[in-house]
Amino acid sequence: MAAQVREADVIVVGLGVGGEEVAGRLAQAGLTVVGVENTLVGGECPYWGCIPSKMMIRAADALAEARRIPGLAGASSVQPDWAPVARRIRDEATDSWDDKVAVDRFTGRGGHFVRGTATLTGPGRVRVDSQEFTASRGVVIATGTSAIIPPIDGLAGTPYWTNREAIEATEVPDTLIVLGGGAIGVELSQAMARFGASVTVIEGSPRLLAAEEPESSTTAHEALTRDGVQIKTGVRAQHVTHDGSGFSVTLSDGAVVTGERLLIATGRAARLHGLGLDTIGLDPDARFLSTDARMRAAADVWAVGDVTGNGAFTHMAMYEADIAVRDILGQGGPDADYRARPRVTFTDPEIGAVGPTEAQAREAGADVRVGYVPLSHTTRGFIHGPGNEGFIKLVADRERGVLIGGTTAGPAGGEMVGALSVAVHAEVPVSTLLSTIWAYPTFHRGFGDALRALA
Repeated sequence: MAAQVREADVIVVGLGVGGEEVAGRLAQAGLTVVGVENTLVGGECPYWGCIPSKMMIRAADALAEARRIPGLAGASSVQPDWAPVARRIRDEATDSWDDKVAVDRFTGRGGHFVRGTATLTGPGRVRVDSQEFTASRGVVIATGTSAIIPPIDGLAGTPYWTNREAIEATEVPDTLIVLGGGAIGVELSQAMARFGASVTVIEGSPRLLAAEEPESSTTAHEALTRDGVQIKTGVRAQHVTHDGSGFSVTLSDGAVVTGERLLIATGRAARLHGLGLDTIGLDPDARFLSTDARMRAAADVWAVGDVTGNGAFTHMAMYEADIAVRDILGQGGPDADYRARPRVTFTDPEIGAVGPTEAQAREAGADVRVGYVPLSHTTRGFIHGPGNEGFIKLVADRERGVLIGGTTAGPAGGEMVGALSVAVHAEVPVSTLLSTIWAYPTFHRGFGDALRALA
């Protein structure tokens, strides 16, 4: 039987955060839109990423704050219980991993939803199982990323966790081994440790959060250590065994680490394999899809979100989705500008950052000035007392007289980075920032101290 052919203005392949935004807005604008998703509409963020993980972290941080009460306000005793966390994730965040609300949201805006795995079969042509769709205006690729599973001897076939299994857990393991000391690894490690797990983190780089400032790595290392997490950096897992009740991981230095569960958090890769990129003139072996300033990857092909390699963050997917929608609708507006990409590691203390690190800026040839202040040296940090670990670090371009990057670590590090994002994006002169009135006594008043420390 010949495949059923449907015609549309635009086909969106992948309805994660970015794809759903593109598909929904285009449908609402009156275009005929086919949206294809093979898992859950909404993608990783609402079901296995940002939202449920931050619910876990919020609960873990509440425990830690309660444990600081004796140093501030008298006696305190708390007993961790994972059941309310697991229940909240299922009831409030994921709808028990049912995307009916999200599907209805898309179709309610006029979109046509197809559940299945899409394959590009040529320019403007997409096959999903026995159905074939054609797009008169083009195709948007937004297939997201999946966890990278390293080729470690013995790992395949074992019941290891990725972030998905960790989010779905109804119990906290007694012991947990975490491969990977990036944002996902350190966030989940700290949360599990605060609920009673004995956690060991294994990171091949010399430090945690290797892509961030060294001061961020130190802050995270000290925070996790205070929570009882064992950290092994500069070593790699070479062999894994599972005996039915637990894991043994042999490291490159000869040490062996054992644990009830093993969490793989060694990074994420774009879902491009088997997509049929070669049929539209793109490299099927590419790590990411390169795009121009209007999110075009090829003629009448746009790509948004994690597949572009511009940061695996929900806010980046939404940002790129907006550019693609405006381009498809011919609305103009600003091109993509990645100078001020913000990011937050939701540990306690939170670590917010925007733009390049000091080292990255120097490697790019900038004449750098750096301002640094420990958060505990600020008035609000002093008032805050226990849990006031953190810092503010600013990176300025001496020649242009503007900030090009910065990091804020502390109890409100993720919120404070907002001010830095505006300063970097808008290229606010350092002289203007120095003359700014910073409210007292707030954490962000420390920006004034860090600006005066620029040297």
